[in-house]
Amino acid sequence: MVDLLRQEVALATTWVVKLGTRVLTDARGRLDRRQIEQLASQVHQLMQHGRRVVLVSSGAVAAGMARLGLRTRPVDIPRLQAIAAVGQTHLVEAYEQAFGRFGLHAAQVLLTAEDVQHRTRYLNVRNTLLALLRHGVVPIVNENDTVSVDELQTTFGDNDRLAALVTTLLQGPLLVLLSDVEGLYDGPPQDPRSRVIPTVTRLDESIFALVRDTKGGLGTGGMASKLAAAHLAGSVGENCIIASGRDPEVLLKILRGEPVGTLILPQANQVPAWKRWIGFTARPRGKLLLDPGAVAAVVEQGCSLLAAGIVEVQGNFTKGDVVRICNAQGRELARGLVNYPADQLRRIRGLQSHQIAEALGHCPYEEVIHRDNLVLTTSLPAASGR
Repeated sequence: MVDLLRQEVALATTWVVKLGTRVLTDARGRLDRRQIEQLASQVHQLMQHGRRVVLVSSGAVAAGMARLGLRTRPVDIPRLQAIAAVGQTHLVEAYEQAFGRFGLHAAQVLLTAEDVQHRTRYLNVRNTLLALLRHGVVPIVNENDTVSVDELQTTFGDNDRLAALVTTLLQGPLLVLLSDVEGLYDGPPQDPRSRVIPTVTRLDESIFALVRDTKGGLGTGGMASKLAAAHLAGSVGENCIIASGRDPEVLLKILRGEPVGTLILPQANQVPAWKRWIGFTARPRGKLLLDPGAVAAVVEQGCSLLAAGIVEVQGNFTKGDVVRICNAQGRELARGLVNYPADQLRRIRGLQSHQIAEALGHCPYEEVIHRDNLVLTTSLPAASGR
């Protein structure tokens, strides 16, 4: 059965496909070469249909453990980093051989958080990925575990967010999160009465509540991290599909518009590339709390942020940093590039624009954050732990 909405979603020319460790390993936790070959075949067919594909791949630690003959995952970071370094070569070698059967090449792209936080490095990553795609190469993206410890300290989830960040980087793609589950269930997955939810039109608290654990908090990793990734991609206008990577034709079914997995529709309209970085990629360095009048001006009227509406300045930041824009209760409403450092902003908060020169001795900007450098954001529910 073909779904017309799914067919439209599948028209995206660029697909970012995240492959979880359990998709790429066998029952013993070792890298499954046959599975990688099967996935490479599907990617090849997608490319024959005019799609460009970026793979965000887990599996480096599992591959390294298998290569070194380890049965138990170490807990200390230096050993995990060493294992990941060994595993990365094994993982990319497997991809290169699998794609080589179709005359294609794989390219390893290792990233750290700083690579997308810093504007120049962010653009360099984007340009590299686009250049690889133009040459018909399949980028294999992973967090650089040999220098970054964030992913190694958790069991799942960081590559879900990494895939979402890559999606925001490449304007207009479809995000596909493949794991060992069929999609988002309307009840406990182990309950035979539970069913996969085919489409989510709004990622609100009721959807996040579906993956709460028995103690009332969201589970770490797994479906919780996938919903967070879908939220991030949806906030800039991109679609996301969560499905099982163990289905031997999952990508082809998505291409054909078949109702596989859970489709999560965008939570906002398309956001321009510059504002994607400001609102959803760069790390905020501070927080500005606004009075109700300023909140209405920024959120409802589309105005720039002026000093008069700021009631509190939190954090230490410099001119040009990204800061959170919040209401008086601290709820995030937007993010933007600030025109004043924190120490100056504390001196001029609450002042009218014509009073800034008197307070500082000069007035380089009337706006604290110009509307062109401001992006409205939709925060995740508080229970998500973001």
